[in-house]
Amino acid sequence: MTRVLAGADVARRINSDLPGAVVRFADGDVWVDPTSILNVARFLKDTPGLEFSFLSSITAVDYIEYFELVYHLVSLTLNQSVVVKAECYGRDEVQVQSVSGVWRGADFQEREVWDLFGIRFEGHPNLKRILLWEGFPGHPLRKDYLGQDV
Repeated sequence: MTRVLAGADVARRINSDLPGAVVRFADGDVWVDPTSILNVARFLKDTPGLEFSFLSSITAVDYIEYFELVYHLVSLTLNQSVVVKAECYGRDEVQVQSVSGVWRGADFQEREVWDLFGIRFEGHPNLKRILLWEGFPGHPLRKDYLGQDV
């Protein structure tokens, strides 16, 4: 069974190298400032004792007031996991740095989040729709999407 690292321990490690990057933590979750997500990703992958070399998933949740990005990370060598989250405020032009250069598996997952939620991943090498066709109006997993004609 994979051991879930305590959010407090991971937050302490992140803040020791990236002061102010962590917004809060609880259990196995760490919320980071969305402007720090790329630096946090590199830190979590490259730091001995953390070594989160596998990105299991990226998804998003629309809470209307903000979007929450959710990254599930696993260290295969240390058999441990953590969930990193970032709250992105605003409805228009929501964007964060792409982590596809850190974990190649982020490529399609960031494209899916872009396609369905409209969160732009700055620096992504090929950010285009992956499930819906180019020209599709809007992003259908947004809570404010209801009522739009397709």
